[in-house]
Amino acid sequence: MDQIFGLKQLVFLFCLLTLPFLGTAQEQASEGQQINIVYGANFTKDEVKYPGAAIFSKDDRQVQFEHQGADLFCDIAIFYQKENRLRAIGNIVLKQGDSVQMNSGKIEYNGDTRLAKAYEKVVLRNASMTLRTDTLYFDREKQESFYRSSGTVVDSVNTLTSTIGRYYMEQKKYQFLDSVKINNPDYLMESRQLDYYTTSKNAYMYGPSTITGDTYKIYCERGFYDTKVESGYGIKNTRIDYNNRIIEGDSVYFNKLAQFASATNNIKVTDTINKGVIKAHYAEVYKDKDSVFATKRAVSISLVQKDSLYMHGDTLMVTGKPEERILRAFRNAKFYKTDLSGKCDSIHFDQRTGVTQLITNPVIWNVDNQMTGDSIHLVSDLQTEKMDSLKVINNAFIISQDSIGKVGFNQAKGKDLFGKFKDNSLDYVDLVKNTEVIYYMYNDDDKLMGINKTICSAIRMTMENNDIEDITFFTNPDGDIFPPKDLPENSRKLKGFIWRGDERIYSKDDIFDEDDNSIELVKIRGVDHPIDLEGEQEPPLEEDPGEEVPASTVNKKAVIPADSAKTGKKKP
Repeated sequence: MDQIFGLKQLVFLFCLLTLPFLGTAQEQASEGQQINIVYGANFTKDEVKYPGAAIFSKDDRQVQFEHQGADLFCDIAIFYQKENRLRAIGNIVLKQGDSVQMNSGKIEYNGDTRLAKAYEKVVLRNASMTLRTDTLYFDREKQESFYRSSGTVVDSVNTLTSTIGRYYMEQKKYQFLDSVKINNPDYLMESRQLDYYTTSKNAYMYGPSTITGDTYKIYCERGFYDTKVESGYGIKNTRIDYNNRIIEGDSVYFNKLAQFASATNNIKVTDTINKGVIKAHYAEVYKDKDSVFATKRAVSISLVQKDSLYMHGDTLMVTGKPEERILRAFRNAKFYKTDLSGKCDSIHFDQRTGVTQLITNPVIWNVDNQMTGDSIHLVSDLQTEKMDSLKVINNAFIISQDSIGKVGFNQAKGKDLFGKFKDNSLDYVDLVKNTEVIYYMYNDDDKLMGINKTICSAIRMTMENNDIEDITFFTNPDGDIFPPKDLPENSRKLKGFIWRGDERIYSKDDIFDEDDNSIELVKIRGVDHPIDLEGEQEPPLEEDPGEEVPASTVNKKAVIPADSAKTGKKKP
C-alpha cells in the first residue's frame, strides 16, 4: 500500500532511496544532464506499477522540476532518476526561459536526449504564435517541435492547419505537410507542403498549392508568397486566374496591391471573355489598366470564323475593356490565317470598329494576290466576324503571278484600292485614280492570246477562285492588247513594281524570323534545387516519423524567383 509522507520525511527517504545510484546521478549531474527536483510535495512509490520510479503529487502547490533552463510544473510526476526521465500528468506547464511555454495533459521527458512527448490538448506558445495539437514532440537539443496528428497555428495574421508540422524555434519557421491550409481574412491558401516564417509571414510552397483571393486564384507546384501583402511567384506549373485572364508560364509573379502580374518563359495569357490567347517568353498584365504587354517571340491567337488568326510583333500590347480591346503589334509585325497573311512595321486592331491597320511598308497576300500601299486597312464584320473589306491607301498596287503560263505577272495600280470579301476570299477589287493594268489573256485552250496594258480613271477586277476573272475599265480607258512578241520584257511591269514573293508567309511558323527562333530562355532558378531566401538549412518534411521522436529529414532548400519575375519591372 502506498504511503504518503510529509516534506521533511520525503527528503530523508529520498536520499536513502537514491544512495545506491548516487554516483551515477552525480556523474550525470556533472555533465549537466540530470533532471532536478525543485519541489516534490507528496512522495510515494509503486514498485508493481512503476518499478524504480519515485512518484510525486502536488499539495497546495504543483510539483516542479528543472532541467537545463527549462521548468516543468505538473500535478503528478513519475520520476525515474536512474534513467533520468520522467512522466508528468495533469495541468502541465513547461517553460523555457521567457519565450516558450507549453501546456498539456501529459508529458514524457528524457533528460539525456532532451526529448519531450506531450499529449492531451497540447498548446505551445511564444510571443508571436500559438500552436495547438493532440500530440507534440519537443526536441530541446535542436529546439524543434513536431506533430503528426493535425495541428493549428495562429499568429497575428493567419490561421494555419495541417496534418503534420515541424516548428524550428530559433528560426521561427514552420514546415507543414499534408492538407495544409492558411486562412486569412482576404484569402485561403491550400498546399500539400509548405514552409512558413512567423516573423516575416512568408510562405514557401512545395507540391500542388492553391491561393484563392477575392479577385484572383493562383495555382503552382513550387512557389513563394508574402502573406502580409498578397504578393509572390510560382516557378513550377503556375497558373493565375486574374481579371478575366488566365496567366500561365514557367515563372509567374503576382502583386495584388500593384494590381500587377508578370510571367517568364513559355507564357500563355488567355482572354476568357474573347477567347483570345497571347503566347510569349515575357509578359506583364496590369489589372487597373486592363492591359497586357508581351515580348520575346510574342504571338496573339484569335479565332476568326473557325480559322485561327496569328499576329506577331517584337512587342505586343492589348489594352481596353473586354468589349473594347485594342491590339498593337510593334516592329517586325506579321500575321497569318489560312487564306490571308501580311507583314509591316506595326499593326493596330480596334475591336470596336473591327478595323486592322497595317502601318509602314505593308504587304498582304490573299492566297496568290499580293497587295501593297502606304497603309492597308482590313475590316471585319462585327456580327459574323468574317473578313468584310479592305482598303489600300495611297500607292495601291496588286500583283499576282500569271497562273497559267507562269511567265509574268498580272498587275494593277492606282491611288487607292477598295476590296470586298466573300466567305473570307476577295470577291472584287476597285482601283481608283490614275489606274494602270497589265493583264495576261488566254483562250479556252490556255494559249496566251496577248497582254492587256491599259490606263484609265478606275478599274474593277472581279475575282474567281482567288484569280482575276474579269476586268472592267471606267472613264476613257486608253490601252491595247499586245501580242507577246510586241511587248518587250521591260514594258511588262508597271512603274513601282516590286514582287515580294520571297517574303510571303505560308504558315503560322513563318511569322517568326531567325531572331525569334534563336531566343535563349532565362534560366528559372529554384525548380530542381530550390534555394531558401531566408537562410534556413532544414528541408520540407517528407518522411513519416517514428513513434517517439521526430524523424530526421534530407537537406533541401526553398525557392527563389526568376530574375525578371521577382519585381515585375525588368523588361528585355
